Amino acid sequence: MATLESAQPATIVIRPTHGPIPPRIGELWAYRELFVFLVWRDIKVRYAQTVLGAIWTVFQPLAMMGVYTYAFTQLARINTAPIPYALYALSGLALWTFVSRGVFQGTNSLVSEIALVTKTPSPRILIPMAGVTSMLVDFVITLILFLVFDGIYGRVPSWQFVFVVPLLGLAFVLTFGISLLLSAANVRYRDIGQALPFTIQLWFFLSPVAFPLLTPGHSWETYIQALNPLVGLILAFRWSLLGTAPPHGLFVVALIMTAVIFFVGVSYFSRADRTIADDV
Repeated sequence: MATLESAQPATIVIRPTHGPIPPRIGELWAYRELFVFLVWRDIKVRYAQTVLGAIWTVFQPLAMMGVYTYAFTQLARINTAPIPYALYALSGLALWTFVSRGVFQGTNSLVSEIALVTKTPSPRILIPMAGVTSMLVDFVITLILFLVFDGIYGRVPSWQFVFVVPLLGLAFVLTFGISLLLSAANVRYRDIGQALPFTIQLWFFLSPVAFPLLTPGHSWETYIQALNPLVGLILAFRWSLLGTAPPHGLFVVALIMTAVIFFVGVSYFSRADRTIADDV
């Protein structure tokens, strides 16, 4: 027969922690339904009260491809033969669209979800994660658009196409790492949100999205460009879609830079997590 002492519920002592709060995988899994809801809501709200709806996801990269095709082939006279420039630009835009929109959405996620940050015990890391994940839909639509144009030009993807998924995973890690870093900083310093559109635009012109990388293999320009992880990522992604030259060393640098950015982003977000609710 159980004694009175053994029947008493266990006492739970809550003490304040010190230092950064690392993400708890079990806790993230427990809130998986919230994560799915946030992703679905972001996708749904993006096209709410629009006449064209999801067609905007197709129209935007298509319009950008048309503008870049005219500007870089007719005005700048960039030659990407034997690959049609439209395919060359669209292959870069597919990855760039996901990364740029994911960074923008993830950076502003905490500020736009004040109620979740201040009034619920849910892991706050789920909020920028959901913002980045919702942009995968845009990527898939843009990739399908590329495959349609690839068929129109009488081309078919080669065996390198199987690397699209792991390269997308690497781009997700990069985007998520940047979003963690900037979203936590944006809560305290709202200048981040103000400067973000301009910064993303500069990042576009520093990345070979719509133009080939023409610098020599071992020049100082190449080493400087390699610090931008999107250089190696886009070149690798273009290799998987179009069979262009593999990026080799630039891709290795992109891997290292992505790992560093992700580690810094997680570390900073974990350290800022305890004060995010106060800063909002």
